[in-house]
Amino acid sequence: MSDLVFCKLGGSLITDKTREATPRPEVISRLAREVREALEARPALRLVLGHGSGSFGHFAAQRYQVHRGCADWRGYAETGAAAARLNRLVVDAFLAEGVPVVAFQPSASARCVGGELVELAVRPLEGALARGLVPVVYGDVALDDQQGSAIISTERVFGYLAGFLRPGRIVLAGEVDGVFTADPLRDPAARLIPEIARHNIEEVRAALAGSRGVDVTGGMLSKVLDMLALAREWPGLEALLVSGLRPGWVREALAGNRPAPSTWLHE
Repeated sequence: MSDLVFCKLGGSLITDKTREATPRPEVISRLAREVREALEARPALRLVLGHGSGSFGHFAAQRYQVHRGCADWRGYAETGAAAARLNRLVVDAFLAEGVPVVAFQPSASARCVGGELVELAVRPLEGALARGLVPVVYGDVALDDQQGSAIISTERVFGYLAGFLRPGRIVLAGEVDGVFTADPLRDPAARLIPEIARHNIEEVRAALAGSRGVDVTGGMLSKVLDMLALAREWPGLEALLVSGLRPGWVREALAGNRPAPSTWLHE
């Protein structure tokens, strides 16, 4: 497996997505410790971190419908500012734990067409990796040639970067153990789907759980389809969906293990 790993900390994990602009500082700090421990235990590991906008960017984006094109450009500015505020909290927490993170604001160089990300500066991020730094990207606003504005999820940013950087694994850490047949936070009968690949994606597509709280990037279904598309495009790439609320699970996933329970996505 490649020594480069992409790891996303979900917005539902690091914020309370049901309450606007409500971070979970204790969770963020613990995750920062786990990342530091993983880097110390695996010296060859190179890491690109990402995080969702959670109850920061999603509320503003929904209020102004930024993901569908701005009628009021103040909404674009407010959404970008909200996403950046959460990013500052994350970066500061990781620096406090000794992780050499550097924030890379996607909207500073992103260009979309019809909601699809078509351009993003990669060279600066490559330079940071070469110097032993940990780049941090996040879900953000973007200018769009067709519809004016768009929202680019962390998964879409990862997808664009993967074509240049070729990670061996993408870890998506959320508040649940992976992909379920229903929302496990609402339905006690929901069952974990431990593996998703070409052979069973059509069987599980209709059962994939949506997001709890406000989410303008498509929820769980969109995340899964994005990861499977990457696995098909880049043979050998795998994705792992784990619960970041389970202490040690993110550290294990970064170490190359498959902690159970979790969901493994591959070609």
